[in-house]
Amino acid sequence: MCVVIVSVAIQFRAEDGSRLWLRFNKVKCDNSLFSGVYGKVNSLPIQEFQLAWKEMSGNELKNTIELTDKSLIIGTINNKVIKTFGLSNELKLLGSEGYIIRTVQKNKKQFTVIASLSETGLLYGTYHLLRLIQTHKFTYSLHIVEKPSYAIRILDHWDNPDGTVERGYAGRSIWKWDELPAVISPRYKEYARANASIGINATVLNNVNASPKILSKDIILKVTAIAGELRPYNIKVYLAINFSSPKELGGLSTSDPLNPEVQKWWKKKAAEIYKMIPDFGGFLVKANSEGLPGPQDFGRTHADGANMLADALKPYGGIVMWRAFVYNPDEKDRAKQAYQEFVPLDGQFRDNVIVQVKNGPIDFQPREPFSPLFGAMRKTAIMPELQITQEYLGQGNHLVFLATMWKEFLDTDTHAQGNGTTIAKLSTGQVYPQKITAIAGVANIGDDANWCGHHFAQANWYAFGRLAWNNLLTSDEIANEWITMTFSNSTHEPLSNDCQIQIEKVMLESHEAVVSYMMPMGLHHLFAWEHHYGPEPWCAVPGARPDWLPSYYHKADSVGLGFNRSTTGSKAVSQYAPQVKEQYDDLKKCPENLLLWFHHVPWDYPMRNGRTLWDELCYTYDSGVMQVRDFQKTWDKAEPYIDAQRFSEIQSKLRIQARDAVWWKDACLLYFQTYSKRQIPYDIERPVYDLDDLKKIKLDLKHHN
Repeated sequence: MCVVIVSVAIQFRAEDGSRLWLRFNKVKCDNSLFSGVYGKVNSLPIQEFQLAWKEMSGNELKNTIELTDKSLIIGTINNKVIKTFGLSNELKLLGSEGYIIRTVQKNKKQFTVIASLSETGLLYGTYHLLRLIQTHKFTYSLHIVEKPSYAIRILDHWDNPDGTVERGYAGRSIWKWDELPAVISPRYKEYARANASIGINATVLNNVNASPKILSKDIILKVTAIAGELRPYNIKVYLAINFSSPKELGGLSTSDPLNPEVQKWWKKKAAEIYKMIPDFGGFLVKANSEGLPGPQDFGRTHADGANMLADALKPYGGIVMWRAFVYNPDEKDRAKQAYQEFVPLDGQFRDNVIVQVKNGPIDFQPREPFSPLFGAMRKTAIMPELQITQEYLGQGNHLVFLATMWKEFLDTDTHAQGNGTTIAKLSTGQVYPQKITAIAGVANIGDDANWCGHHFAQANWYAFGRLAWNNLLTSDEIANEWITMTFSNSTHEPLSNDCQIQIEKVMLESHEAVVSYMMPMGLHHLFAWEHHYGPEPWCAVPGARPDWLPSYYHKADSVGLGFNRSTTGSKAVSQYAPQVKEQYDDLKKCPENLLLWFHHVPWDYPMRNGRTLWDELCYTYDSGVMQVRDFQKTWDKAEPYIDAQRFSEIQSKLRIQARDAVWWKDACLLYFQTYSKRQIPYDIERPVYDLDDLKKIKLDLKHHN
């Protein structure tokens, strides 16, 4: 039995959130959960367990060489005690990162066993056991068998060598390039621990908009130092590279991937990197997109470029992650271009190339249909790219739990091979064979004390890791874990059951609320120029590319609203499997939450609830505003259970979010009203701003760096 010890002196102690979810109750165990721990005393899994146990109980658990009742046994398949439990065949099916946690009865004694093929699996298993203890789910009847959904579970940092973070909202980069390699920040190890605790095993250290200098010898020395800090926690480092590096950095006359001198340069560079970092993961490449150089500059294909790099990395086991985020200004429907460029190349990529595809066909919008590349690429390894940082979702100010958004995406049925062909199955190689499986998340991490800028944004880092490990987890499970580990296990009054339920409800409803007050019913890209924070559906920048302006997407006119991607429009629906195409193509069958993505809909079109499109738009915007106000009320009720600092900081962010929601609602409805010429329904809240005043707002957020 474990009794929580709470003192008034520490109950309301302010804290900065820097410990993330790696915190444990101060407990006194009348009957210890474990009588002792058996295993390699100096192994990292046992060290991590002891670190947590000491925080829980005040002392480390006794290391024992004799098994007693309630012993905790942590060992690989080669451990002599583990061998006696007959787990070998099971463990061999789980791979080096999988593990078993099991209650074992033997010789009238009861043991808790963590077993794996490797120390890496033991580390993940140990964190799982600690999570069970943290969330009050430990029992003496455990039967857990786990292996990861994806082999590579990677964070993509958009960090620049000058310390800025593109689309980062939590301060500057945690990588102190100016101090490395001489000075090693203690945060590198903290970062490694946090990632390992949720199963993340890889990281791209720099921005996909990469400078050629990232491959210079002095930078590689700095990368080597970071790799050394992350390696014990099974985290490999990767680099985003600039395709023109042979010319810009190496002094060659060209960067043509079919040029022998260029190929030689990349092979020499790969050898240089692997000599310093033997477990280097490989390259992430953004090419021929948004003005960045690529193989098409030389009349070559994406496959030509990717394969040239893959050949250079192949001898060392490295991979190339080649982004499918491509578009040109002359394309009539930007949503179609990735499919048009990559599907003809299906089957032409080397087996150590994986094509990285954003969840939707545009660019991390609050809601998008799934990218049609999922299901269409049958002979090429593909990996989802999700955005953890909230570039288009209120950035560092809005509470938006993204697990629900990602689950909507992963659970979507592409029908590529009949019913049940979900993206979760496709991306894990269950439908079309893939030598490599991977999933990437654009990191929301910075040097702010709480890591992510918004305390609740930590939940998205956590959720990405948990879904990367097990893409069948539910949003409810992940939210419940995170709340319990982050708030209930702090050094203050544990949350009441009702309070925890209400906060979880806020998290689970938050994404839909943001969609409602920003861009409901399939609207997208209504953001202000460049910074992507506030609304600017009227945005018109002289000389700007059409596909960088909101009017390109919303197509508002006197008739109606929305982008016609049906077979009578851009025909983007034709890129999907027939069953999906039929649904999206039919105005009456199309899901109403994507209606304006696929159709230009008349203002008086009758929705399924009987309202007109215009009225439904108004009511939906208003509902989003009301939901955020309810979130504020829920959070205020939590004050007795939350430390003062985090409570007030989150409360302040919710005030900003509530004001922003009204800003979005008024800006969009007043602007679209100039086309619809219809009244805003009288039973919803009146606009509080004037359209002319809203059009004068010009933020200079500079990406919040």
